[in-house]
Amino acid sequence: MALFKKRTVGKPGEWYYCLQHQKVEEGPECPAKDRFGPYATRKEAEHAMATARERNLEWENDPKWHDAPTGGRDED
Repeated sequence: MALFKKRTVGKPGEWYYCLQHQKVEEGPECPAKDRFGPYATRKEAEHAMATARERNLEWENDPKWHDAPTGGRDED
């Protein structure tokens, strides 16, 4: 008995952004490794790349993600 079943048909109302094809899909059409989502609306899925860029920028500028200097020498 398989622990996980591969879902080949998406649920109506689940939206994904396919990174490989650069398009919005209703329900998962492409493998999980190639998509962002699920999103509640088509519009959210259409803006998936912009959302990812904004989040990456926030994380890059978040001081909690930068290691504090350990003292002694500067490590450049």
